[in-house]
Order: sequence, then C-alpha cells, then structure tokens
Amino acid sequence: MLSSLLAVAEPSKVPFYIAGALLAVWAVVLAGIGLTRPGFPYSERGGRGVMLVSLLLMALAIAMAIVTSR
Repeated sequence: MLSSLLAVAEPSKVPFYIAGALLAVWAVVLAGIGLTRPGFPYSERGGRGVMLVSLLLMALAIAMAIVTSR
C-alpha cells in the first residue's frame, strides 16, 4: 500500500522520454542527411538553423529531466 502511494507521488517521466526521443530522432536524421549530402548544410544560415534546433532540443531534454526529477 505504501509503495503504491509513493508511486503516485512520483512525477511522470513521460515528458522527459518524449523530449529525449525527439532529440535522438533529430540526431539520427541529421546524421543521415549529413552522411548522404556532403555539402549539408548548404549555407551559413542553414548551419545556424541546424545548431539552433539542436540547442533547443537539448535544452528541452535537460529541462524535462530537471522538472521530472525528484
């Protein structure tokens, strides 16, 4: 009984799992594109965009890890 009450009090880890999965999928897609297209990203602006998306996904995963920690 006590263990079930403690389990209810734990914050859900689902947001962290979703953010981590998004980051992992982004990394795999980015690696696939980078390996098949040697000129990727095609401009300085594109490179900054890739870095920005990567940074935002990393920050989201870190934030969800902190929020869902106990």
